[in-house]
Amino acid sequence: MTVPTHLDHARKVADAILYEGYLLYPYYQASQKNRSRFQFGVLMPPAYACVDATERSASQTQCLVECGEASNVIVSVRFLQLQGRRDSSWDEAIEREEQVTVPVADVLAGDFSVPFSLGPEESTSDVIDADGAVAGQLTRSTAAISWLVRITGDRVAGPYGVLRLTVRIENLTTPPTHLRNRDDGLPYALISTHALLSVPGAAFISMTDPPEWAAPEVAACENLGTWPVLAGPPECRDLVLSSPVILYDHPEVAPESAGDLFDATEIDEILTLRTLALTDDEKQAARDTDPRASELIDRLEGLPPEMFDRLHGAIRYLNGIPSRPAPEQVPWWDPGSDDSVSPETDRVIVNGVPVARGSKVVMRPGKRRADAQDLFLAGRTATVEAVLHDVDDVVHVAVTPDDDPAADLQRSHGRFLYFATDEIEPIENPTHDATEREKSP
Repeated sequence: MTVPTHLDHARKVADAILYEGYLLYPYYQASQKNRSRFQFGVLMPPAYACVDATERSASQTQCLVECGEASNVIVSVRFLQLQGRRDSSWDEAIEREEQVTVPVADVLAGDFSVPFSLGPEESTSDVIDADGAVAGQLTRSTAAISWLVRITGDRVAGPYGVLRLTVRIENLTTPPTHLRNRDDGLPYALISTHALLSVPGAAFISMTDPPEWAAPEVAACENLGTWPVLAGPPECRDLVLSSPVILYDHPEVAPESAGDLFDATEIDEILTLRTLALTDDEKQAARDTDPRASELIDRLEGLPPEMFDRLHGAIRYLNGIPSRPAPEQVPWWDPGSDDSVSPETDRVIVNGVPVARGSKVVMRPGKRRADAQDLFLAGRTATVEAVLHDVDDVVHVAVTPDDDPAADLQRSHGRFLYFATDEIEPIENPTHDATEREKSP
């Protein structure tokens, strides 16, 4: 049997999904955000519906793939299982993965189902103190769980003979006791459940950006609690990641990332700096909460300086373009390289009123903005800090809100809000200290 060569590539993203939200900054148990855990891909036991009918006990992936009947469908189901600690109310997790392989011919012949189960487990390990001596024992345990992987398929109408593949993951666990709340149900749940689907030698159709001929069939697919995207590098077509987190086709973990921070949607640099700013007591609390948090803290404290430079940002589309020294002493992006531009003294005419540094304006964010937070700025007054021109000679006005209690701090760091000229309303101000050069928008 041929295994997709890009599976390792896709697993890096799948691993990030597996631990998405497992433990959030500041990474210790007492933090409010860590008191309600496991929000993605949770499949509760069916009995939990009596507690909360909105929690699923099954997920369904439905997607399209161009393949022949001699092909094999390989489904890898991955999830976390809760692991309790006798010494603490904090629960850890164990990675679980099972794989099912079935010929397409068998999928078309009828319902193909494979049941799985795990019995209760208990393990004991020594607790080592700071001096390396055994200070006690730690007991960890997991509950018995069972689940089913159901694979079905049919050919869709049309000349291409496309297979509509359906994969259901069903939690079949029957808890031995009555469930009263979510904490009671989680030990019997499949957490962060997702699947890697592969049909070696075949071609999956993008559910996000399908070709025109496949769009109606894609729209008819029913995905419950999950969303399938093409996985692996851009040239890969025989692999799909079905994720409880919304992704785009061919998602990747940034190569600059030094390791998992349990929040793959965040910016590594920000989380790293915030974590390093924790007090020694907070870092110790994180280490005491979870072994993975302890490993995270140790890893970040040992990051070499060059890794911080990598985290600061990358412009990928410039990769491969040879660099050449600029003949000017001042970089092209520095305002000092262009004598015709002076952000601190330039002015622009808005509604017949000259606006320059020190001018008072009313902020009127336009409808083309995508950030909902801008609604809170509408109608508030601000002080203009600079009039800027981009490379297309479009004018942008940098301002500081007058009622911002951190205005002086933001100003010292050069952090301003930026508006187009049609997004500010000047307040008449007859005097300006700066020697101004009039600039039209």
